[in-house]
Amino acid sequence: MTATPAVSPQAADEVVTLLSDLIRINTSNPTHPERPAAEWVAEKLDEIGVEATILESAPGRASAVARIAGSNPDRKPLLFHGHLDVVPANADEWSVDPFGGEVKDGYVWGRGAVDMKDMDAMMLAVLRDWHRTGVQPERDIVLAFVADEEAGGRFGAHHLVDNHPDYFADCTEAISEVGGYSMTVNDDLRLYLIQTAEKGIAWLRLRAEDRPGHGSMIHPDNAVTELARAVTRIGEYKFPIHLTPTMQEFLTRIASVTGLPIDLDDPEAALKHFGNAARMLGATLRNTANPTMLEAGYKANVIPSSAEATIDCRFLPGYEDELYETIDRLIGEQVSRETIVHDIAVETEFDGEIVDAMAAAIKAEDSSGVLLPYPMSGGTDAKSFSLLGIRNFGFSPLLLPPDLDFTALFHGIDERVPVEALQFGVRVLDRFLRSC
Repeated sequence: MTATPAVSPQAADEVVTLLSDLIRINTSNPTHPERPAAEWVAEKLDEIGVEATILESAPGRASAVARIAGSNPDRKPLLFHGHLDVVPANADEWSVDPFGGEVKDGYVWGRGAVDMKDMDAMMLAVLRDWHRTGVQPERDIVLAFVADEEAGGRFGAHHLVDNHPDYFADCTEAISEVGGYSMTVNDDLRLYLIQTAEKGIAWLRLRAEDRPGHGSMIHPDNAVTELARAVTRIGEYKFPIHLTPTMQEFLTRIASVTGLPIDLDDPEAALKHFGNAARMLGATLRNTANPTMLEAGYKANVIPSSAEATIDCRFLPGYEDELYETIDRLIGEQVSRETIVHDIAVETEFDGEIVDAMAAAIKAEDSSGVLLPYPMSGGTDAKSFSLLGIRNFGFSPLLLPPDLDFTALFHGIDERVPVEALQFGVRVLDRFLRSC
């Protein structure tokens, strides 16, 4: 389908309302179920004649799945997946109600404004505008508004893939979070990073066990001490750098479009050019293991018989074995480990008609925009859907103010998204979905 004019002004206004309303549905994982949000999505789709199926994996843990019919049955469908759950928010730390969906100072504020109810709202705004204006895409679009992404997807995407794969069996490509947002280099160049890879997840529980005793005694065999040594070794360890195909292409393209002197033999130095984004990009150069939780004891004067720690490990595509071998060496023989959550690393090529369509849609709305692939340090539901042979791309397009530390807003205090960025995203998604 050829490019057409952008969506109507009504869609630009509606995306703000949709996002605010969705933020007001508290879906903090794991305390607040996603079913109210899934039902809200189903209602919004029903208003435009699209029937959504609500699928529960456990009481209240619901996802909404639907399909928009395309005009060309020979084209394979495109999957859009967006999660409905959010991480918790402590209202005492925020300057606004985190579940108020407030619009002020040119932003929509609230938990999920960035991760990722903004993309859910943008997708709904486009589809509802198509209904008003009589637009039909060329290929079918499968919609999955899912539960539980923030906890690994066991009650969401993983459940759908394991138990309801027929909804997605003919999809070849998918779009979702975390990509498509702008990084301003100068007035004539903005980079839009498209996620084509993400690290795998291994959340580990470490346990040390030893002889209990009285806190006033000399007691060298102490489970807390043994665990603390292991946790310190892990926390201080720096894994070696590995340049994955996605990161190598990212750096090579950066050098080409910016003229920066990028040395592939020293990628850490190259990332210093990227300001706040260097934190996230730097984590995709190596495996990481960060201690996040400690638990031991029940009384100040009792040496406990056991102590536990939780480690958040992320591994690059192809380097999972290195991660586990290193952890086992660092913890030593006195500490055991078990895997709490595990999920795969994923990577796809930055090519094909779908990438061309993304680039054309961005360029039509921002003549200074250039697309680049990048690997993400975190994880998304792309891991689940990739098991069905679907190529996954992070493409949630936003044109951001140059001084906004956007990556810090993911799971951050005062999470918010610019209204103009949302409206830009609606226009880009409209162009992309009509032409991809």
